[in-house]
Amino acid sequence: MELTYSLEEISEVAGNILKTFPEHRCLAFYAEMGSGKTTLIRALCNELSVTDNVSSPTFSIINEYITATGQQVFHMDWYRLKNTADAIEAGVQDILENENSYCFVEWPEIAPDLFTKKVLHIEIKTLTEDTRSLKVY
Repeated sequence: MELTYSLEEISEVAGNILKTFPEHRCLAFYAEMGSGKTTLIRALCNELSVTDNVSSPTFSIINEYITATGQQVFHMDWYRLKNTADAIEAGVQDILENENSYCFVEWPEIAPDLFTKKVLHIEIKTLTEDTRSLKVY
């Protein structure tokens, strides 16, 4: 899947990702700082009916949210981690192995070898201030 979208269309994009790839529960987001990773994850959480406030877990590393139906959704930001050992110490491995919960990972390139199950890779590029390109593989 490849597309270009404006920030006004982000809810539709999030819905399409979830509908097109329903078997994928782990999504890894690759993009430069400020390109909209957290914004897209917030839209995905909205589509999943997350009842909590969705924010970047840059300092906490892992945020856990709950949907209206009680399902867990994990949002991880590995930006502050140095390597795989740091990620394991932070407790991300158990979350990645949980196939019943959604898991959204920002900066997955820090510890790519921790992805042992089916992962949907999403690359975001900034085209203009409010336009992004998205590639899913």
